[in-house]
Amino acid sequence: MFYAIVGQDVPDSLALRLSVRPAHLERLHSLQQAGCLLLAGPFPAIDSSDPGSAGFSGSLIVAEFDTLGDAQAWAEADPYVVAGVYANVSVKPFKKVLPA
Repeated sequence: MFYAIVGQDVPDSLALRLSVRPAHLERLHSLQQAGCLLLAGPFPAIDSSDPGSAGFSGSLIVAEFDTLGDAQAWAEADPYVVAGVYANVSVKPFKKVLPA
């Protein structure tokens, strides 16, 4: 089943986010290589695809895991969580409808 993982950044997270981004992306690439990643990306803090120094307010990852517990464990081990980029993370089951 798919799960939506939504992380909300702490205020002024950009420098910290950038410092651990390679490790965060490495884990996402592993999910992609396993055929489990549907989509992933950050939420710009302003209405721009390149927010510059405004940074990001969080991220969305939609990926396939065997169980909700597996998805939660994966999310809790994310480098953004470990380093304190995210203030909180929610994990919810997600049903993909479109595109079919």
